[in-house]
Amino acid sequence: MTAPDPGAFTSEQLEQALLGDLPQLTSEEIATAAGVSVDDARRLWRALGFPDLGDGAAFTDTDQAALSAVTGSVTSGAIDFDTAVRLTRAVGQTMARLADWQVATLASRVEDLERSDEATGSRIGSALRLTEQVGIPFENLLIYAWRRHLAAAVARVEALGANDEDLHTVEVTVGFADLVQFTALSNEMDEDRIGDMVEIFESRCADVVAAKKGRVIKTLGDSVLFVSEHPVDGMDIALSIIDVIGNDKRLPDVKLGIATGAVVMRLGDVFGPPVNMAARLTGVARRNRVITDRDTASLLPPDRFEWRPLPPRPLRGFGVVEPVAVRRT
Repeated sequence: MTAPDPGAFTSEQLEQALLGDLPQLTSEEIATAAGVSVDDARRLWRALGFPDLGDGAAFTDTDQAALSAVTGSVTSGAIDFDTAVRLTRAVGQTMARLADWQVATLASRVEDLERSDEATGSRIGSALRLTEQVGIPFENLLIYAWRRHLAAAVARVEALGANDEDLHTVEVTVGFADLVQFTALSNEMDEDRIGDMVEIFESRCADVVAAKKGRVIKTLGDSVLFVSEHPVDGMDIALSIIDVIGNDKRLPDVKLGIATGAVVMRLGDVFGPPVNMAARLTGVARRNRVITDRDTASLLPPDRFEWRPLPPRPLRGFGVVEPVAVRRT
């Protein structure tokens, strides 16, 4: 059997398979076709997270269609241009992280293919094969998941009782989970081990949060920020994370802080005193323990949770606070 020719596959082929076409249009050409200025077209391009590409042929027909679709929403009066830029930035930041995540996940599969009987003789060849095999199914999954999450987000605004004058402000319980001594441990590990540890931690936390009716807001490697509609659910999530992470020998211990109150939800993130309080409480929690503030503790049913006050201590931005340790009854 003749070995595959590594030169038979090129990066241009992979780019064309992913984009559907090769760049052939300039920024001026796609801007003119969309009926906007070059400056506005470049502003939207930067909002997606890409640098300016100069005056050469750097864009495809698909780029032009996407620009026309966005600017069409502005022209119709549905949204103004600044709103279009904000929505584009949200898509760009989300897709950038998703793309990095997908490539990192599939990289090992590419290596496996090249070590198997299905080897093409080139990583690009195996990447092309994966693009053909999983590209369309996962593109459909992307649209499906977006619609599902959009429906859930709209429902949350209604269910959380957002103030009619400010649909971004809602009452939630915020939780912050943090791995103990992660920095010191990561300095002693190789990159693969660190990556595995972070993936296990994030995926385990995400599973617990979703199962207990919460939502992960963001992950920061050694920490996870989540919210829930009710203090009971938030505390149940926190204690369940202790059960799952604290008993996993592959991971260091974990500690959590919980706080309840009004937060501002913008750009896929949450801001406000409860977020800061949860983070500060996590900083003083003991390993494999959950601590909260008195206001949140008072909302927990005594038949499910018991709590005890801890010695008062200063928390940056809040003065002296008396934390409360919580466990299940």
